[in-house]
Amino acid sequence: MKRPAWRTAVGLVLTGLMLFPVYWMINVSLTPARDMRKSPPDLFPASPTTEGYERVLREQLPYFGTSLLIALGTVVLTLVLAAPAAYSLAKLRPRGRGPLGFILLVAQMIPGIIMALGFYGIYVGLGITNSVWGLIFADSTIAVPFAVLILTSFMAVVPEELLQAARIDGAGPWRSFVSVVLPASRNGLVTAALFSFLWAWSDFVFAATLDAGGRLQPLTLGIYRYIGNNNQEWNSIMATAVVASIPATVLLVLAQRFVAAGITTGAVKD
Repeated sequence: MKRPAWRTAVGLVLTGLMLFPVYWMINVSLTPARDMRKSPPDLFPASPTTEGYERVLREQLPYFGTSLLIALGTVVLTLVLAAPAAYSLAKLRPRGRGPLGFILLVAQMIPGIIMALGFYGIYVGLGITNSVWGLIFADSTIAVPFAVLILTSFMAVVPEELLQAARIDGAGPWRSFVSVVLPASRNGLVTAALFSFLWAWSDFVFAATLDAGGRLQPLTLGIYRYIGNNNQEWNSIMATAVVASIPATVLLVLAQRFVAAGITTGAVKD
């Protein structure tokens, strides 16, 4: 069935409006500082420059490395905790799984600043403020409930016949989880890992509260301080934003088919 032309036109216009901030960010990042105050501004930089990117790569790389370490650590910790919990809720069906699912849903509604203040008091007592591991644990508290809910819906639709065949072959609950349920839930694992990475990569509240004075600080704090120190050098600021967007963009492009398949599969139940 042929799609009406007006729908395509409306889709293109809406897509252009949504992507215009991204285009403008790239445009400003390539604009020389002397042309920044032109009125009206150029839609395309007349004399593009990469000085903003050179400065970012020279000054912001440590922040990028720290953010990558925190994000990957959050992904690993989230999946290690969420996958067995989801398997238990979906297949082992323990008592109280209904209230537990409700608690996980409510946990998504707690404001991050409230959690950050609570963590700060705990971290001070434990002496783990201003540490990468502290931020990994804090970011995981946001990612784990979401990952459990996502993975539970995936694991719930894994055919019981597969688990019964595994039991006949002598597999226990743990072996069935590792050999049958996890491979069948690949799309869900990728979806949960992607969102966990994005949350940790873009976190500012926990970073500003729990690691503001640490030696290794994430990219969000680097951008925040960069804006404060260079509030007139918008090409450098926007270049920082562009470079910070690259890992998330690459991951979204690579994982989009898994996420799309995951959303549709996880939404279907027998």
